Amino acid sequence: MHALPLMVLVLCAMALAYRYYSAFLAAKVFALDAGRPTPAHALNDGQNYHPTNKWVLFGHHFAAISGAGPLIGPVLAAQFGFLPGLLWLVVGVVLGGAVQDFVILVASMRCQGKSLAEIARREMGPVAGTAAAVAILFVVVVALAGLGFVVVNALAESSWGAFTIAASIPIALFMGLYIYRLRPGPSAVSEATVFGVAGLLAAVILGRWVPEIPWLNRIFLLNREGIILAMMAYGFIASVLPVWLLLCPRDYLSSYMKIGTFMILILGVLLVNPVLKFPPLSQFLNGGPIVPGAVFPFVFITIMCGAISGFHALVSSGTTPKMISSEAHARPIGYGCMLMESLVGVVCLIATCAMEPGDYYAINVPVAEWAKTAAAYGFQEVHLPALTQAVGEANLRGRSGGSVLLAVGMAQILSGLPGLGGLMKYWYHYAIMFEALFILTTIDTGTRIARFLIQEFMGKLHAPLGRTDWIPGTIISSLLVVGAWGWLIWNASVRTIWPMFGIANQMLAAIALCVGTVILVGSGRARYAWVTLLPMVFVIITTTTASIQMITRHYWPASASPLVVGLNTALILVILSCAYIIFANALWICLRARRSAPLAAAASGSASAAS
Repeated sequence: MHALPLMVLVLCAMALAYRYYSAFLAAKVFALDAGRPTPAHALNDGQNYHPTNKWVLFGHHFAAISGAGPLIGPVLAAQFGFLPGLLWLVVGVVLGGAVQDFVILVASMRCQGKSLAEIARREMGPVAGTAAAVAILFVVVVALAGLGFVVVNALAESSWGAFTIAASIPIALFMGLYIYRLRPGPSAVSEATVFGVAGLLAAVILGRWVPEIPWLNRIFLLNREGIILAMMAYGFIASVLPVWLLLCPRDYLSSYMKIGTFMILILGVLLVNPVLKFPPLSQFLNGGPIVPGAVFPFVFITIMCGAISGFHALVSSGTTPKMISSEAHARPIGYGCMLMESLVGVVCLIATCAMEPGDYYAINVPVAEWAKTAAAYGFQEVHLPALTQAVGEANLRGRSGGSVLLAVGMAQILSGLPGLGGLMKYWYHYAIMFEALFILTTIDTGTRIARFLIQEFMGKLHAPLGRTDWIPGTIISSLLVVGAWGWLIWNASVRTIWPMFGIANQMLAAIALCVGTVILVGSGRARYAWVTLLPMVFVIITTTTASIQMITRHYWPASASPLVVGLNTALILVILSCAYIIFANALWICLRARRSAPLAAAASGSASAAS
């Protein structure tokens, strides 16, 4: 089957969803009012609260929510065939993911730009607010571990890839210094942008010769453990440095990379029209060598960010509601950005399924297990030796995690464009840099967010520890965060860490939808509560089922150390416990509101009769 008909159907479905369903949500459910002042105007301080052009804010929001989830999840879920992942990406985003982002953005916008935990505390009380804060902290740590694992397997034993990513750090540092210290002024941003984009492209091209220079190759050819330590050091430094020096320039650079690469890749799929080598449904519907569980419920926790992502609720209740200039802009930003991210996931799924299944499993299955897996299922490598040579790597076998395979799939499509056939090795390493920039941007931002949360908790024990400007508190909290996600990566495999990431992320999405449901009921719009209630119930069922199966079938019987199994189990149980505390609290509030509504109506009727 060719990819073009699927792309056309997906684009039509998303266009219809935005035209009609998001319009219904905006007009009937949320009653957006362009005349109502937003926090950006009411609390304008020129720093955190500032009215921003709609399309500029659209770009910021899209760059912030578009992490590695829609890149890697569809690659791993291709094990089930292309149909389950495709349906979940399209249906899930229309009815769940985009709705969650939209409702939390509107809720935060009408709550002075408060965070998800603060909104939960305001709507449901201190117990729910504390549970939400704890859940967010654990979700962020697990998410950083899941995304970091992908970077490790992409850059390990690849001096070209490691050099390219390492070069992006001094480029971003120079951009920050140039904009804010060396040449502050209206032209500094455009000048630094030209330098940054040119520097990144030069790093990809110059990296071609790093493996051929012995002393450079020794520096950048790191094994798995070396990449983990280097990434932990980066996460710590980025969390401690001022945001303008490293974090902001990297985010800015990555936004250009994301938008430009997505547009080229979508164009590539439409022009090249690759043949999908994967079947609609594979032989691994009950579990396989990549994803350990059955298609239900594991496809729903494997593909998360492209369909629904709790992590997005942190962005929709973070910087975006403080910058939105008009309530009318919430529809394209809250609903439209999520549709675009789902489209990214669809393109990545197509790029993956255009590969030969034997090559797919040879790359994604660990080397030690490949011979046994190939014999058991009859897999044979088809183009892998030629692909390995074409991308300029010594070995592609056993590079599990999804990032390497996606880079190969992207390079195949992009090199199929007219006049670009001989550039596959450059496309491959560009794709590796593209993915790693995505993930490292999330890691430095996520580490800083988790540091703030830990400092809030520590500040209750010793007040100075809660001050973000106190250096000892900053260093201690950053070390705790980096040590936590670094330890998880060190002891993880793709079959354990990615499902845990999916469970944590999806349960946070259920919490966000739960908060949205309580807001709708409390604001007198209970008749529309189904728009958040139905996806919430579905996500709770799938994620709880996956949690139970992951613990009982894959963690407890595992051969890993008791400490690793125990901590993995404890992480899932803590997140589930926090979520169910919030669900029970929300149920009580909604039932109480339902019982009080007839009494309020009766009282209103009696008052009218008396008058």
